Amino acid sequence: MTDTTCPCRLRDAAPLPYSACCAPVLEAGKPAPTAQALMRARYSAFALGKIDFLYESLAPEARHDFDRKAVTHWASQSQWLGLDILSTEQGEAGDATGFVEFVAHFVLDGEERAHRERSLFRFDAEDGRWYFVDEANRKPAPIVKGAQPGRNDPCPCGSGKKYKKCCGAAA
Repeated sequence: MTDTTCPCRLRDAAPLPYSACCAPVLEAGKPAPTAQALMRARYSAFALGKIDFLYESLAPEARHDFDRKAVTHWASQSQWLGLDILSTEQGEAGDATGFVEFVAHFVLDGEERAHRERSLFRFDAEDGRWYFVDEANRKPAPIVKGAQPGRNDPCPCGSGKKYKKCCGAAA
């Protein structure tokens, strides 16, 4: 990939080239240094169709119902517009857990949408990596502008689960 602007396009910061932002994690396999860096890399993985990374960056206990086909479909059918990081709690070197609240912007079926979530991440000291665990607070259901996903659609939070088994279960 040429050194273009990183897909995460942090909307409140100067654009970073892919090579200086998410590429070290997505292309070179380096561990994300923080929970926020992993969140940005996961967003970029959706934009670039790197489904294996989305699976591998899930905490092992969250992988049991990862729906690769649904995630692949959702990632490939969306146009990814950028990411707003609203807040972070912990998630730095030396922390065991961290929370990242964000809004992911994308277009699906010709309609611009935004997905807001507060995600829980944990650090595995044994392998030195951050992992996405789950959406940290299921109620209220994530905000999605535009049409709501159907029960069997992939959940817009990016967990890889069907909506009815993820964020739709809280609704």
